[in-house]
Formats: sequence, C-alpha cells, structure tokens
Amino acid sequence: MRRRCVTGERLAGLQGRRCAGCDALKYCFSTADVSLTCFITSTPGEFEAPEADAQLTVLTRTTAPAMAPEGPIALDVVAHQRDLPHIKHVGEVGKTLALRRARTRGFTDAAFHDPQGRLSEGTIWNLAFWDGNTVNWPDADILPGATMQILQRQLSVLGVVQTTRPIRHGASLGQLAGVVMNPWTPGIAVTRIGESQLATDDDFTRLLHSAYERERLEPI
Repeated sequence: MRRRCVTGERLAGLQGRRCAGCDALKYCFSTADVSLTCFITSTPGEFEAPEADAQLTVLTRTTAPAMAPEGPIALDVVAHQRDLPHIKHVGEVGKTLALRRARTRGFTDAAFHDPQGRLSEGTIWNLAFWDGNTVNWPDADILPGATMQILQRQLSVLGVVQTTRPIRHGASLGQLAGVVMNPWTPGIAVTRIGESQLATDDDFTRLLHSAYERERLEPI
C-alpha cells in the first residue's frame, strides 16, 4: 500500500514535540483502503497542569473510506474563529453546529470569516481561489491542511503563481473561482459563498487535481 506523505508536525500538537507512538500508525493500515482517525491524548488530561512531561497516548480507529461530496457545493458564511487554529484538535462543537445550520439554510457546508471580515477556512476544509492566473490563499489564522501543503508544493514546482492575501466575501468575490480541499479531495468547486456567486472555472479544479497527482507516494 502507498500513501501521500503527511508530516509528523501535525501530530506534535499542544505538547510541542513528536509523539513516539505515531511511528506505529503504519501498523493500522492493511492492504484495503481505509479511513484512519488518530487521537492523541495526554495524562494528565484537560484542566490539569503536568508536574513533568505529559505522557501521550495514541488511539487509532479505522473505518470504511470516506467519500468526498459531489460538487459543486455552496457554502454558508459564518463568523467564527477556531481556538488555536494552527493546531489540529478535537472539541470543536462549533464547526459541527455551523455545518448543521448551513444545511438547514440550503447550503452544503459553511465557511468562516474572522473578526476582520476575512474568509479563513471551512468546517473541515481549506479554501483556495483563482483569478485566472494566480492561486489565492486566504490570509487569516488557519490550519494549513496536509492537502493544502501538497498543492502549494506541487504548484510551485509547476511554476503556478500563488499568493496569500485577505479575501472577503462580497461583490468582489464573484470575480474569483473557488474550491475547498481536504484529505478527501484536492479540490471541489464552490459556486456560492453566502450570497456571493463565484466564477466558474473548471480548469482551476483540474489544475489542482493534476498538481496533487504529482506528489510522490511513499510505501507503507
């Protein structure tokens, strides 16, 4: 079996160090495709300060492969800023609430804007936008996802121009094409964010998928 490389830095988390147990994750894979969820907890747990180095415990769960939704999708826009946005962690009930409310409002999912009005990320997605020449990444406090990092790396190799800049929902957003991405997919087209219709550019989605396929696979 092979997989695309996801660096161990994402598993360092609040402890600021690599979890030794993470090296055992390869054992969780079989010859079949699976979705792997890894939870890292510490002893002592929440609301306690450790006397010495905390002991880390790794819990893994495998399920049937997750499937990305069929696109294109529409995103509600919600004022929300995740705690410690640069760290992947659990306990984010606000994201689930935003998703469920978005569904009741006729959207597929939700995107967040921060106190400065900048679009940042989705409930479980990174966002990217395209003006016909340049890939625009939102300038905000976000978690740079594994798929986002792969695309940034491979787009650079391909010589595609990329920039990071504030992106706000509103009339000007309609000049851009947009996608969401996560480990399910390197790109699903977004037709609407809030009341703003986005441009349609299938070449952008194809570019991201092509760049993603360039990433080197590692044997497990």
